[in-house]
This record gives sequence, structure tokens and C-alpha cells, in this order.
Amino acid sequence: MIRKDRRLSPYYRSLRFRFSNCWDLYIFLIPMLAYFIIFHYAPMYGLQIAFKTFKIRKGIWGSPWADPWFYQFERLFSTTLLRTALQNTLMLSLYSLIFGFLPPIILALMLNQVSNLRFKKFVQTVSYAPHFISVVVMVSMLFCMFSTSNGIITRILGVFGLGPYPITSAAKYFRGLYVGSDIWQNMGFSAIIYIAALSSISPELHEAAVIDGANKAQRVWHVDIPGILPTITILLILRSGSIMSVGFQKVYLMQTPLNLSRSEILSTYVYKVGLEDGDFSFSTAVGMFNSVVNFILIVTVNAITRRLSETSLW
Repeated sequence: MIRKDRRLSPYYRSLRFRFSNCWDLYIFLIPMLAYFIIFHYAPMYGLQIAFKTFKIRKGIWGSPWADPWFYQFERLFSTTLLRTALQNTLMLSLYSLIFGFLPPIILALMLNQVSNLRFKKFVQTVSYAPHFISVVVMVSMLFCMFSTSNGIITRILGVFGLGPYPITSAAKYFRGLYVGSDIWQNMGFSAIIYIAALSSISPELHEAAVIDGANKAQRVWHVDIPGILPTITILLILRSGSIMSVGFQKVYLMQTPLNLSRSEILSTYVYKVGLEDGDFSFSTAVGMFNSVVNFILIVTVNAITRRLSETSLW
């Protein structure tokens, strides 16, 4: 009884008591906290240059404030090229979300039904492997496979009397090539989370469904999908919070003068304006606008999912 009273005392509920008993576990948090503080929170003081006319010689604090203070944001919404970059970013993100969100779920559901462990491991290895290919190698593979002169895909299409099509250079093929290659590269690795969620579903639910006469398709629909639905919801919320953040490296490497009308996105535009042209204030304003939109989207989608279901980030 005395031991129970000590546990309920304010001292034993305090942070000091928890830290003194789990200090070795809290030490593991130090690298993660240091990473976020150094690379995510400390650079936030530089956001003020979005409201200044930044001069490298004067530094962040010494640079004069813009007149008016929202001048860079006026430029942002009046630049035609930026509107094109924003449209391309949204289209690529929406295409990736619409066509790339379901394949990992379908792959995980299919692998969960495979009883042959050797075949299952083989499929997992083959589907996981492309994820570990670097972006530079991936883009080089795309240019080699779809080359109009001696590409593998071009030769196969030539057998059927099709092509050659300038897939890597024509603007109309850029979005399909980007999204398709992204699905192929990341589908298997993204399915790991869903496979882990499926493994946590109680086998008794499947046994009860079999007793009730359910076939495999019915068990997938009524047992597996409801079991991983919270995981799907959380990942959907996280994906919605990065709609404005399309990968820079792959898009930049795939850009050509002919497909620039479809391949110029916000991240490549910020890179060219900020680093190549040296307009740091304007590029910071664009990046800040990008982050604010992402924040609004993730809060909105989280609120919607919290109303429609019991699953949300907070």
C-alpha cells in the first residue's frame, strides 16, 4: 500500500523522476533533437530576408527592409513563370498522389495472400530493389531506355511499328514519365508499412471469416482493408502535407529545354532564382509561401479525417 502511495505522489510523477529512471533512453533523443534544431529550427531566423532586400555584404540583420515589407510576395503573385511553376508542382503532386498512393496498398494486400514464402521473398526483393537506385542513375536509365536512337523501349515500340517518340524531351510526356518511374521505384518500399500493418491483424479474424464462408476477396475487403485503414489515413495526411514539395533532384535532372513548360516546378524555380540569379529574398519568399501552403493543407486534411473517422495525427 505504501508503494502505491509513493507512485501516486507528485515527486514520482515528475519529469525529474522519469528522467532519473530512464536517462539512458532520453540520451538516444539527443541526436534527433540536435538534427531538428540545427537544420530545421535554427535556420528559421533567416526567413526575415523574405521581407528584406537582402545584401550579402550586409548580412541578414544589416540588410534593409523592403518597401513595402510584402514587396517580394507581390512579385511572387505577379510573376508569370512562377504561376507556371506552381501549376506544374500541383499537377505533379496530384498525379503522384492519385496514381501512386494505391499501388503500394495493392502490392501489400497481394503479398499478404501469398503462402509460398520463397516466392513472397523473391517478389519483395525485386520490388524493393529499385528504391535503392540513386536519382542520378534512375534518370540516366530513363534517358537510355527511351532514347529515340537506340533505347530499349524505342526498339520494342519499333517492332510494332510505333515511334520513335521523344518521350524524354517532349513536354507532354514529362508528367507520365515522372510519375510512372516514381511508382516503379518506390512502390515496393512504400508497401513495407502496409505489410507490417497487415501482420498485426489478428489471425482469429480470418479464421472467423473462413468459418462464415468468406473467400479470399471477401476477407481482404472486410478484414485486411479495415485493419490497415488507420495506417492508410495517417499516410494520406502526411502525403497531403507535402503536395507542394515535389522532389527537386529528379525533376531538375529530367529537365530539358523542350519540356521546361511542364518540368519547371517551385523547387527548381527557387534554385534558379536564389542560387543562380542571387535573388535570395525572392527565393525565400517563394519557399515560405510553399511551406505555409503545405502547413495549411496538412492541418485541413487532418481536421477532415478527424471528423470523418477516429484517426488523425493530433
